[in-house]
Amino acid sequence: MRPLLYIEKKLIPFLVWMGHERHERRETLSGESAESLDSLDFQQEPRSELDASNGSSNGGRPRFVPVTALEDVQAVRCAEFHPHGKFYAVGSNSKTLRICAYPKLSDVREDHQTYQPTVLFKRTKHHKGSIYCLAWTPDGQLMATGSNDKTVKLMRFNACTSNLEGDDVDLTMHDGTVRDLCFLEDTSNKSSLLISGGAGDCKIYVTDCRTSTPFQALSGHSGHVLTLYNWGGAMFVSGSQDKTVRFWDLRTRGCVNMVTPATVPGSKVGSPVAALCVDPSGRLLVSGHEDSSCVLFDIRGGRTVQCFKPHAADIRSIRFSPSAYYLLTAGYDNKLVLTDLQGDLTMPLPSVVVAQHQDKVISGRWHPTEFSFLSTSADKTATLWALPPV
Repeated sequence: MRPLLYIEKKLIPFLVWMGHERHERRETLSGESAESLDSLDFQQEPRSELDASNGSSNGGRPRFVPVTALEDVQAVRCAEFHPHGKFYAVGSNSKTLRICAYPKLSDVREDHQTYQPTVLFKRTKHHKGSIYCLAWTPDGQLMATGSNDKTVKLMRFNACTSNLEGDDVDLTMHDGTVRDLCFLEDTSNKSSLLISGGAGDCKIYVTDCRTSTPFQALSGHSGHVLTLYNWGGAMFVSGSQDKTVRFWDLRTRGCVNMVTPATVPGSKVGSPVAALCVDPSGRLLVSGHEDSSCVLFDIRGGRTVQCFKPHAADIRSIRFSPSAYYLLTAGYDNKLVLTDLQGDLTMPLPSVVVAQHQDKVISGRWHPTEFSFLSTSADKTATLWALPPV
């Protein structure tokens, strides 16, 4: 398997035309500097959105191409890669859960014709309502889905047969739509913990997957929990309609910090937090907001580094690339944007539109090792995007 640094260097011919002298990331986070790629050029604004996304006129420049597109009869809300990268799961408003095969990308070219992915497993009426979110355990043996039917389903996955096995476990502790899920590993007894949050009572529930028993209800948010992201072992963060981000540590059984990212320059005014992620080092939190803002927050320094607007509408998804050199954001302006994080994070950040849908984009997820990503949209598709080999 090629190292992630090599994989992300595939971006060089894609971005070299963008005409911006690259600068090293400076010591902007707690006095520590991060490694950056060699010979990468980027500019502040893409010359044409069609150049970088799925337009027909790109002047011969490399671009992300839509490799596969899974079609549904309703909006597709969520998609997540299996940790091994050989599969991905897709959930939609049609209540359908699918598990698809990740294709070989070695034959993908600029003139690639998008095709339907191979569906290895399909279950209609998986929930009684829309599937809002799904997650895999780090070992890929368990999957969870959340729905507006107020339930979480916990399932066992067999990678050899590509099927779900045994009976689903239905968790009914929520009294509103389940908006997001993530798994943590409980190192004390080597079991997985499922974190789930949403509407209703706005509580975040912690479930022991070994016993299928919810054993904690974390209170604090005064608005719907819209997004969850785990980092640092027992740590996770939550974002809410109440405009706050809360940091939780299960070792202390509670909230250890709360911030309201300011999305209006020179003020303390915030906006509902619809998406979150933390970089692998645990130093940088990035939040995406309903007012189209993105906020970089220095966790250790306890300060906002920068607020910027990569989209023209609500940001609904945000993720670091596998080596954390880039940020992928998805928004209700129908676009997915790649932002370069290798320079001085206090300066304007170069970005480019890398993919586009016919309707609102709801999520974007990187492949765990390849430089490809999945996007889901209100246009009723889940699309896999990749760079043609160089």
